[in-house]
Order: sequence, then C-alpha cells, then structure tokens
Amino acid sequence: MSEDNLYAPPKANLEVPHDESTGETILAGRWARLGAAILDSVVSIAALAPIMYFSGFWDRAMTGSVTILETLGFAVLGLIIYVVLNGHFLSKYGQTIGKRLLGIKIVSVETNEILPLWKVIAVRYLPVAITGQIPMVGGFIVLLDSLLIYRKDKRCGHDMIAGTQVIKAK
Repeated sequence: MSEDNLYAPPKANLEVPHDESTGETILAGRWARLGAAILDSVVSIAALAPIMYFSGFWDRAMTGSVTILETLGFAVLGLIIYVVLNGHFLSKYGQTIGKRLLGIKIVSVETNEILPLWKVIAVRYLPVAITGQIPMVGGFIVLLDSLLIYRKDKRCGHDMIAGTQVIKAK
C-alpha cells in the first residue's frame, strides 16, 4: 500500500533481532517470559483485588460461599482489566506491561509482525482463560500449556494455538 493512503493500517517498526551467525530470530528467554507473566499478574491483581475486597467477594470466597456465576463474573472482569491495562501496548508494540519492562514481544511465528489486538486476545489469551475456569482440570491444563515452553522453539500451547512466538524486542 502507498505511504499516503489514509486508509492503510498503521505500520509498526518490524526490526526483529537476529543472531548474526545463524540469521535466526532471537527468541525471548524462558526466565524473561516467566518474569513478564509474574509482572503482568501483579499489575492485574493490584487492579482487581480492591474491587474484590470492597464488593464483598473476597469475604465470601474465604468462606466458600461464592457462586459459579460470581466466579465467572470476576474472571470476565479480570480479563477486561487485563485488556484495559495492556491493550494499547499489545496493539502497538506486541507487548504487555511486563513484556515491555523486560524487553520482549509477541509476534506472528510466520511473519514476525505484531498481531491485531483482537487476535491476541481472542485466540492467544481467551482459550487459556476459559480453560482455566474448568473445575478440577482447568488448572492442570493451564499448567501443561505453560510447560510446553520447554520445547526447543520455546512456544507454549497458547503460542501454537495463536501462531505466535515471543522474541526479544529491538
């Protein structure tokens, strides 16, 4: 598309770090990905915990008197908060707050381009979030998803579903 086409989608700087000797894309390290996930969780919990506390959900959860609907409602609210906090960075840079702080980003495994926000949320995050809500087996499936990072290509299950990889940002 032409540079002066007002209707063309925005272009991101797609310089991708490559190993000089092999020419391969430099994948993000497993520790960097774990650190980014922990940072993202801390930020999300910091935003969600006060709502849970002041709504009374926290007290009801401690006594085991929450309904499945309340639990699902807070799961949806958590996802909304996650998108509000990270949506801009994901759509513009392919990064969450944690990934941005640790210098890594999510890109297409085929083109190394940043994916549209809807695809990152609907195909990469949502299936894992929904699966995690399945009683008794959800946590196990999410753990298996994460453990797939120990493959040679360092891609978790959600990366394979979405066709993504996490690389070092330039």
